[in-house]
Amino acid sequence: MIDVTDLSFEADVLTESMTRPVVVDLWAPWCGPCKTLGPMIEKVVAETGGKVLLAKINVDENPAASQAFQVQSIPAVYAMKDGQIVDGFMGAKPEAEIREFVQKLIPSLADMSTDELLAIGDEESLLTLLERDPNHEQANLALAMLLIDSGKNEQALPYLENLPPSPEVQALLDQVQAEVSSQQGEMAEVEGRLGQLLDQVKDDDEARSEFLGLLETLGAENPQTAEWRRKLSTRLF
Repeated sequence: MIDVTDLSFEADVLTESMTRPVVVDLWAPWCGPCKTLGPMIEKVVAETGGKVLLAKINVDENPAASQAFQVQSIPAVYAMKDGQIVDGFMGAKPEAEIREFVQKLIPSLADMSTDELLAIGDEESLLTLLERDPNHEQANLALAMLLIDSGKNEQALPYLENLPPSPEVQALLDQVQAEVSSQQGEMAEVEGRLGQLLDQVKDDDEARSEFLGLLETLGAENPQTAEWRRKLSTRLF
């Protein structure tokens, strides 16, 4: 959120709207409905995580900026994109309607350009880009590195394998494959020990405690964890 003045209006609103949507909230200290509406707009725009900018204009102190919108009454709220007003409303609104107003301004990932998706760079945006262009080199590498950093080495392998061959790519691929093999070996040992403990868990507190600890090692995301928990419940009850 920024407070906009007559002097900063062009840079803070018009220029900024060329890169992301700007919600302009025209208000004044004496305006009762503004005091109710303002905090709700601030909350809803904050939920976008910076995808939308909130620009607040005190109409008493900045007459030129308010005149640009030909304001008849306040509170008045306008949405701007590419230097143009694309939507707006006057008067107080419930939070649900404000959220709908703001959300409509945010383009879906499918509507974003390749450069925009790469700039976001999270898993969802990169997957969207790869659905559009499975062989996009930068997206494959970025997603692979993102997954590796998250400890998801096995999931990263297909994206590394999709990269054009090079000594650097092969070195990274060999490293990740070795880590995956090591992890698979560790998991096989864990599951082997779980099998050994299964017959002891009902009457042996130490065996049951070790069994539960090994389930933590497997991890909640491992599909085998749920199966071993089912087996444990069967033995206990």
